[in-house]
Amino acid sequence: MCGIFGIIGSDSDAPLKVFSGLKDIEYRGYDSWGIAFPNGKNFKVIKKTGFLPNHYSLPPSPLSLGHTRWATHGGVTQENAHPHSDCTGKVVLVHNGIVENYLDFKKSLTSHKFKSETDSEVMVHLIEDELKRTKEFKTAVANVFNKLDGLNAIVVADGKEIVAAKIGSPLVIGKNKDGFLLASDPNALLLHTNKLLFLEDNQMAVLNKKIELFSLPKMQKITPRFKTVDWKHTKSDLGKYPHFMLKEINEQPEVLKRVLKNTAEIKEVSDLIKKAQGTYLIGCGTAAYACIAGTYLFSKYAKFHVNFAAGSEFNFSQDFLNDKSLLIAISQSGESIDVVEPVTSAKAKGTKVVSLVNVLGSTLFRMSHKPVLLNAGVEKGVASTKAFISMVAHMILLSLSMVGKQTEAKKIILDSAKEIERILKKSSEIKKLADEIKKSKNIYVLGRGLNYPIALESALKIKEISYIHAEGFAGGELKHGVIALIEKDTPVIVYVPEDETKGSILANAMEVKARGAYVIGAAAQNNPIFDFYFEVKDVGASSILPSVVFAQLLAYHLSTGLGLNPDKPRNLAKSVVVR
Repeated sequence: MCGIFGIIGSDSDAPLKVFSGLKDIEYRGYDSWGIAFPNGKNFKVIKKTGFLPNHYSLPPSPLSLGHTRWATHGGVTQENAHPHSDCTGKVVLVHNGIVENYLDFKKSLTSHKFKSETDSEVMVHLIEDELKRTKEFKTAVANVFNKLDGLNAIVVADGKEIVAAKIGSPLVIGKNKDGFLLASDPNALLLHTNKLLFLEDNQMAVLNKKIELFSLPKMQKITPRFKTVDWKHTKSDLGKYPHFMLKEINEQPEVLKRVLKNTAEIKEVSDLIKKAQGTYLIGCGTAAYACIAGTYLFSKYAKFHVNFAAGSEFNFSQDFLNDKSLLIAISQSGESIDVVEPVTSAKAKGTKVVSLVNVLGSTLFRMSHKPVLLNAGVEKGVASTKAFISMVAHMILLSLSMVGKQTEAKKIILDSAKEIERILKKSSEIKKLADEIKKSKNIYVLGRGLNYPIALESALKIKEISYIHAEGFAGGELKHGVIALIEKDTPVIVYVPEDETKGSILANAMEVKARGAYVIGAAAQNNPIFDFYFEVKDVGASSILPSVVFAQLLAYHLSTGLGLNPDKPRNLAKSVVVR
């Protein structure tokens, strides 16, 4: 979602560095952007809708704030983009989050001129009023921040210093010989420094020639402690590919090989699962479907029950957690508020937390007792592909390791990597299918057992980037209402594995075909039921991995065939940090 980048120091090219920093965090998702820097006694504010250009000419300045906005309050307009300034033009603010009580404040600001519809602009006018009561900038910001309801990160500048405060939304501060930097994502700072300070909830930092750190609401002074990290800045370029999504789909065989290097961590986590009195998997969106796959894998191969809940719902059903429970939280970004919040609540009950995340140093990574990196590499496409493959591969490894079959798990994952390599070479066949069905209003995906969560993930990929309505269903639910949706020529994708579900799912395929559906079979063997057949060879429990790659490629070709940008689907963000 929204991204923040700021600089204050002795270097005069802060605006250009901020622009570059915003480019580094644009994967988070945004629909407008802006940069502010001092211009005489006031701030010059540049705002634009749409995406950042490759280059932008900016004047020198030792201070600058930048922001990428994902609309929550107010439409996608230049006025609603950040930074926002007060009536004097001497104070600017960028914000990530939602101020839940902003309307109450706005009623009291009748003497101020508002330029936007946002909750964010309300704060900068509140700070303007506070400065009339207290001449100290940091006190004015603290007084306003303490009044806010909701999860928010704000960064405010007055031309001489920058003040940052947060609850919920991430903020990281870096320091180097030139001064201080701050960003929503630690990776964005690593080009400039490896000395980082992660701002904790209810903390406020004041940056000028030095740093002051305070605990809110009482402004108690804290000694700032920077950590020197050995992390490397990671960047992803398109290379020979037209889109990041296609590049990331093609990187998946190598991702699976990297996952197999996590042997020691897999053993450690499987031991934690065995000892726990109740293990719970949580995630959102794609990660939720990886969790559901995990429940099937643990049941089938480890003969072990694990529970699943959508991260956004887990806060409402965790009264049973205790210090003997284990929570496994899965998130590509490690920042999803719908996962971070229930993890925070679970930790308060003494529950041990394992996280599977793709971003080193993310909030979830830092707050977990045992963080495990997905090692999928930078994923810039908003629709997750290679991170999902890594999540499910970890579930396969964990479930088989529970019963001492880690060697078998490695073999079938390597087999699936080879099968994915073969499928990637068949992309043109999938494109022909996409061209045939791209005008469809609806696409349905059926699976049973292990392939049910793959059906869910397949449908999610299709609707995320092609905007075609798609739904995944358990095959057995067909007669319980779903079949009413089937019309003549409706595309129905059916996953037919070589396991105990094969007969039943073929029967489901016959049922939809009898109602006029266009049946697309993803299977090891062709069948007369299929109107279109795509071969997915049987590689045991890991057959679900190449199966989902078929759907990823189909979604990609549907999107590009409709003239859309699969990397930046409308209304979606890579990192969801607001409720």
